[in-house]
Amino acid sequence: MRAYHPALNALGLIIMIFGLLMGFPLVVSAWLDDGATLAYDQAIFVTFVAGLLLWAATRSRRRDLRVHDGFFLVAATWVVLPLFGALPLLAYLPELRFTDAYFEAVSGLTATGATVLSGLDAMPVSINLWRTFMHWIGGMGVIVLVVAILPLLGIGGRQMFKAEVPTPMKDSSLTPRITETAKGLWLAYVLLTIACGLSLWGAGLEGWDAVIHAFSIAGLGGFSSKDASLGHFQNLEVEIVAIVFALLAGLNYATHYLALVRRSPRPYLRDPEIPFYFGVLAVSIVLLTAYLMRFEAHADLATTLRYVAFHVVSISTSLGLSTYDYTLWPMFAQVWILFLGSFIACSGSTGGGIKMMRAMILYKQVFREIVRSLHPHAVRPVRLGVKPVPETILHAVLGFSFMYMVSIVSMTLLLSATGLELITAFSAVVACLNNTGPGLDAVGPASNYQALSAFHKWVLAFTMILGRLEIFTFLVVLTPTFWRR
Repeated sequence: MRAYHPALNALGLIIMIFGLLMGFPLVVSAWLDDGATLAYDQAIFVTFVAGLLLWAATRSRRRDLRVHDGFFLVAATWVVLPLFGALPLLAYLPELRFTDAYFEAVSGLTATGATVLSGLDAMPVSINLWRTFMHWIGGMGVIVLVVAILPLLGIGGRQMFKAEVPTPMKDSSLTPRITETAKGLWLAYVLLTIACGLSLWGAGLEGWDAVIHAFSIAGLGGFSSKDASLGHFQNLEVEIVAIVFALLAGLNYATHYLALVRRSPRPYLRDPEIPFYFGVLAVSIVLLTAYLMRFEAHADLATTLRYVAFHVVSISTSLGLSTYDYTLWPMFAQVWILFLGSFIACSGSTGGGIKMMRAMILYKQVFREIVRSLHPHAVRPVRLGVKPVPETILHAVLGFSFMYMVSIVSMTLLLSATGLELITAFSAVVACLNNTGPGLDAVGPASNYQALSAFHKWVLAFTMILGRLEIFTFLVVLTPTFWRR
């Protein structure tokens, strides 16, 4: 492990920063006197000391991070940080099992929103705030945060950034300096979060509920301060605000940043994902509304459109908030919105799934193969907008898509082998791999993941991290080749 001392040194630094971030809910807890202050005192102390010890023990072998270090650091960060993220929950809820606390923290940091907790309405504000604040931190990425505020990592920052944000076009950057790129993304992220919080407040939510749900929506996480999620409020204006900002959070933050810097909407017009993104969502809303009207799922067209529009956007962008138990719909409608969550979110967004860019590349590649079968000598490059997609990216997308399907099948079979009902197992795997949160049947929006066994929760926690790191970043570290140095 001595070869990985530079990565472990950086990990110690990240853990210390994570401990300092717990100061936010601590201050809120102390201000509101909600009874959770001691839990944060203990968690901050343990987290900061652990990070400090790791940093000090590996300081003598510091150097710039290399490719291997970047992969190791990112994988280690997403496995280790939930251990510390779970500490406030364990300290405040002593009856909570470690497995459940770790699962909750993984779900928070990966912006999944699959919860094992109930009685959220009676929880202290700071506990619910910490859960969704983990969404917000993890939504843009812990490593991206560190790269934004700690340029001392130098070249290593680029390796971390590329491993943390493994989108199809990951080698492109907004600015020549990776630190400036990370700062630009975080600027857009912070501004969108503030706008969302103010809009929710203006729509009728109380101050802390607005803040908590703004963190959840901006990070496309799905945790709520209410057991009934947004359905608790029965407020159409709040639902519309959530839809609008979920749609914005599902777009590429690089596009938001470019539009902000240039003070022009042109970056949105030039983004090749956006027409497909809004087009598929619009068609899905219209078709599902018509489908549910046929089965008289709701009293009238307005009610049907309200529930369909919210849940199509919420589940497909991987937000995961709900206002109604959509598992009461016919199975086709349930599976369709779950399927949308596999590809709708744009690359560079806080959403999960394979991302719209990969889906577009796959579609265009399939169409090209059809043309080639008719015209074997035809030269037809795959393009995104006006730019041809390099063959290396085509191969990477095909490889990723194959591993995405393999992950769903293998994890579903693993859960089913323990006796878990197939629809529950399949939907839980898809929801966790896409970082969506609620699934179907026993893990639908009207329930949670508490009833699953400890083994199921560990498998799904692994699945959430696998999905957050878009499979390859995590799997690379698990291969024997990675450790042969």
